[in-house]
Amino acid sequence: MNFGFTEEQEFLRSTVREFLEKECPMSLVRELMETESGYRPELWKKMAELGWVGLLIPEEYGGAGLTFVDLVVILEEMGRSLLPSPYFGNLQGTQAVLMAGTDTQRKEILPAVAAGDRILSFAITEEAGTEEATDIQLRAEKEGASFRLTGTKLFVPDGQNADTLVVAARTGGAGESGISLLLVERQAQGVSVIPLQSMDQTRRIAELRLDGAPGQLLGEENGGWGTWEAVRDAALVALSADAIGGSEKVLEDSVKYAKERIQFGKPIGVHQAIKHKCADMLIEVESSKSITYYAAWALSEGVDETALAAAMAKAYTSDAYRHTSSENIQIHGGVGFTWEYDCHLYFKRAKAVEVTYGNPSGHRERVAQLMNL
Repeated sequence: MNFGFTEEQEFLRSTVREFLEKECPMSLVRELMETESGYRPELWKKMAELGWVGLLIPEEYGGAGLTFVDLVVILEEMGRSLLPSPYFGNLQGTQAVLMAGTDTQRKEILPAVAAGDRILSFAITEEAGTEEATDIQLRAEKEGASFRLTGTKLFVPDGQNADTLVVAARTGGAGESGISLLLVERQAQGVSVIPLQSMDQTRRIAELRLDGAPGQLLGEENGGWGTWEAVRDAALVALSADAIGGSEKVLEDSVKYAKERIQFGKPIGVHQAIKHKCADMLIEVESSKSITYYAAWALSEGVDETALAAAMAKAYTSDAYRHTSSENIQIHGGVGFTWEYDCHLYFKRAKAVEVTYGNPSGHRERVAQLMNL
């Protein structure tokens, strides 16, 4: 059984890496960290022209119509370069529109997204800090053919850059059966977006405050939870792919430094302690690839094990990324803690990935539940 990528997918990888090395060097990453938006619109437009933004969007809506396995290739390279962009939030919003939107909504929204002219995001988390149905309190009251939303969402990915947000709101009673998804325009009356400070300066998050903001139903009323669960699985696999790219890069940096750093007349890489750290990192990287590629395949094929595979991937890759990025700092020694070296940037991204949409412990519990334990 061959689990390798196709020739076309490997060509896509080399093309993406070459593009990002040229268009998004670490100097640009550091520059964008200091800006309000945290990304460069011109670069986003180029990514759209290359088909990355609309990779999963069907051709009839202006996209490439490819699969999540193809997308993983791109996401790995984005994680490798710490690309500052609204891609993660836009991916979730796009998936929600694809899964739940009417044909009219898809035709209105998706071509603009694929062209890079419209950015989406997904707002789910509230004050409790989890994505459980019982913690969603933001209300949406029906008003004619539309809804009015009132409440607050936290940690919205690139909320300040999104043109349209998919908001999970309570339209019915308690539990999962009372959740609906609604489209809210960021520039609409009653919408306030406040950028939030976070450890990872390469990826923006925001607080979304709604005070009677107008919203358009996406999917069936009180039927939004199933869509969110599918979007969450896609987001978990995307985070896992991002973690692989970052883990592989810090491994390469560690091995390179271990060969170059001379101490007492010898490279530090000759010492067993350093060798074994790098070996453990490689094992974690390769194991991360195995579980994430399987999860991406399951997602693309729509198999029953998708939720289980996504949870396993997120649990393992989060731990692996945190550990490899931490070991990268240790192998670099004192300079690994300095601002001038990039070690801390990968460590911060790893910590952000670790807690986004559930930490490793939470996903291990989810795996156990899916195993009926």
